[in-house]
Amino acid sequence: MPAHSTEPGYFSDDSMIRRVMRKRAVGITYGQRALVIGAVNPLLYVGTAENTQHRQTPYTRLALTGRLFEAVFLGSKAEADRALAFTGKKHAKVNGGLPESAGEKHPAGSRYSARDPHLMYMTMAFTFDSAEVMHDLLVRRLTDTEREGLYQDYCRWGELFGMPRSAAPATYPEFRSSFDAYLASDELFLTEEAKLVGSYLMGQRVAYPMARPLQQAANGFAMLVQGSLPPRIREMYGLKWGIPEEVVYRGVAQAVRTAHIAPPLVPKPLRGPLSGMSHPLYRLLTRREQQLVNSGRPSMPGVDPRPLAVRLGA
Repeated sequence: MPAHSTEPGYFSDDSMIRRVMRKRAVGITYGQRALVIGAVNPLLYVGTAENTQHRQTPYTRLALTGRLFEAVFLGSKAEADRALAFTGKKHAKVNGGLPESAGEKHPAGSRYSARDPHLMYMTMAFTFDSAEVMHDLLVRRLTDTEREGLYQDYCRWGELFGMPRSAAPATYPEFRSSFDAYLASDELFLTEEAKLVGSYLMGQRVAYPMARPLQQAANGFAMLVQGSLPPRIREMYGLKWGIPEEVVYRGVAQAVRTAHIAPPLVPKPLRGPLSGMSHPLYRLLTRREQQLVNSGRPSMPGVDPRPLAVRLGA
């Protein structure tokens, strides 16, 4: 797939969604952040874990999702339509109920479906919020007009995947008010499995250390994801965060921001193309994960690959 298609897509080249999602600093961090925060919605987490390879090969799934999303963000209509059709077939099978309670707001039996308008909106909301936050952090702060444009583009993106437009707030200020209220509410619940998976995805827990240069890069990305999380989310994961962590996080973020302003001034490992498709970069994680699985080692030690109903003896 090209860096971005020269053929017409669902979004124009000057649309905010393309301008933001072409930034690789956003493209290689927003997905992990969205999954980590999205895990606090038990219906989304369980629905995903029970109906995909999320437990067995989470990084492969992350890479696939990134590719499908980018096809719609940045690809031609033909590329986007193929991604949308593939996703639609997968989503048609996602329908079930929680096999056990996930807090007072989500008792056992609570239903989830990939076609539920509210859950479709929540998926869009976690994705948009993460893209917005990472762009502000790693590239530059968006203006109010740009922010509204990005939000409206994301609503259109959600519609392409089947979300009714009425499921999302009409404007960005309405979205921000309602989404922030949601993150502060008692609706949030992190299951033990979601907490474990999220700890791996954000680099809080490392299963198998890599060679030093790769591990240093991974640690840098982990700090960016961890530092960008709302304080309440970090607390739910039991993530240690103090002045030393904040200092490192701010330093890495500033280095990436500087790379977008004055590339020659930044360390060599941070140089390189700053724009284009990001999913090829996920191939490194996918390749490593496949090597682990092929050697009989779990990608995320401690995560039981069996469906919840089987584990519960239902």
